[in-house]
Amino acid sequence: MSLIPRSSGRPLRVALIGYAFMGRAHSNAWRQVGAYFDVPAFERAVLVGRDAAGVQAAAAELGWAETATDWREVIARPDIDVIDICTPGHLHAEVAIAALAAGKHVLVEKPLANTLDEAERMAAAAAEAREASGAIAMVGFNYRRVPALALARQLVAEGRLGQIRQMRASYLQDWLVDADAPMTWRLRKETAGSGALGDLASHAVDQLLALSGAAVVGVSAQTATFTPERRGENGLERVTVDDAAWATLTFDTGARASLEVSRTATGRKNALQIELYGDRGAIRFDLERLDELQFLDLSDEITTQGFRTILVTEPEHPYLDAWWPQGHILGWEHSFVHEVRDLLTAIENQDAITPDFGDGLAVQRVLDAIEQSAAQGGAIVVSNVPDAVVGAADRHGANAPA
Repeated sequence: MSLIPRSSGRPLRVALIGYAFMGRAHSNAWRQVGAYFDVPAFERAVLVGRDAAGVQAAAAELGWAETATDWREVIARPDIDVIDICTPGHLHAEVAIAALAAGKHVLVEKPLANTLDEAERMAAAAAEAREASGAIAMVGFNYRRVPALALARQLVAEGRLGQIRQMRASYLQDWLVDADAPMTWRLRKETAGSGALGDLASHAVDQLLALSGAAVVGVSAQTATFTPERRGENGLERVTVDDAAWATLTFDTGARASLEVSRTATGRKNALQIELYGDRGAIRFDLERLDELQFLDLSDEITTQGFRTILVTEPEHPYLDAWWPQGHILGWEHSFVHEVRDLLTAIENQDAITPDFGDGLAVQRVLDAIEQSAAQGGAIVVSNVPDAVVGAADRHGANAPA
């Protein structure tokens, strides 16, 4: 169960479980990271999938040395050091807990789990593994690694916004607007856990927690499923998750936040928008313009005061010293490269990582409270996260280069 000593000289060996949408995004990150960042040596050892022919074709295309169809056998291998989990959500807990028990480092795609119970068990397993073997467990909230949002965390940590009073987070997509769009695992509660909540709100809530350094203590919410049935392989099938959700969040600092997520917002392709308003300044971010951050500083002269647009492409900005000259913008995929960079660096240095499974649990508690509130017609539900709060200043810059 012990991890290989870093003095051994052997490269870390990585196994990736899943090779669909998110699996390909993670695979690209593993392929790219060593070309741009100084990271410990590693090998893309095994790609895991259920279909032997499919996973072999994917491995040949994506550059993985071996393939396997049984993740349990891969976890049991002593030559595998890192398990990257990109399966549907209903498998996250089983795979991650087994990997941690085997002393592996683990990266699991967000959301951490499908249910609060699973998330609690995963966080407990991560804490036990960290103590027993030094294993590092990370949850893949990749937007924390967007340079503009990493810069936003720095500004908040420096006190440039002052006391944060109100926030707004929305994450809108439109891929389910068409009522004839087919059934998918993302529309079944037993595999996805929830709909827009787990898929989109998990990102939005994580940003609110990470940026504010505060904990959600109260939730009032509503959810909606606009297309109750979709066509599956055997005819019409009931959709058992939400299409959209709205919530008002109360934080332990007294701040308030509005949250809106939808996969049926016509014309919105991937619009994550974050706004924070403090008594000294404000920030605004839009994922569809991910190299920009809008910042307002109330200490500016009143005659020139207003939101300024910062093009986040300078080498002094987070992560940017490894990439292109100023003004040469990055994209969505680079956030995964940064995620893998930070994981590998943490493994090499045996540092704490954020977001860890405790951070994922904090998000899951809020998602659970939203579901509870919506089931009660919008009643206020207390969300208490004493052991999983994304902390204040010491959390804001963790693992992100200055």
